[in-house]
Amino acid sequence: MSADRRDPREEQVRRMLDGPHPALPPDLAAQAVRRGGRRLRLRRAAQRTAGWLLALVLVAFLVWVGVEQPWATEPAQVTPPLEGW
Repeated sequence: MSADRRDPREEQVRRMLDGPHPALPPDLAAQAVRRGGRRLRLRRAAQRTAGWLLALVLVAFLVWVGVEQPWATEPAQVTPPLEGW
């Protein structure tokens, strides 16, 4: 595009960026720090809880495997016929 034929949207954005900027609250940084800290604590608590739940599931699975021994074959319910006696 040539310099004299700019996109109208680009011109609108340029006017918005060159214009007066809105005033920010004076405690904006403090609010951001508080919210970030709260989010970080919640995320850590959620990760800790998920870790404990995963550990409990693993322990329950290991206990079940130890008791049931699913890899062992079940004993036959019917005895084979006696032949050749």
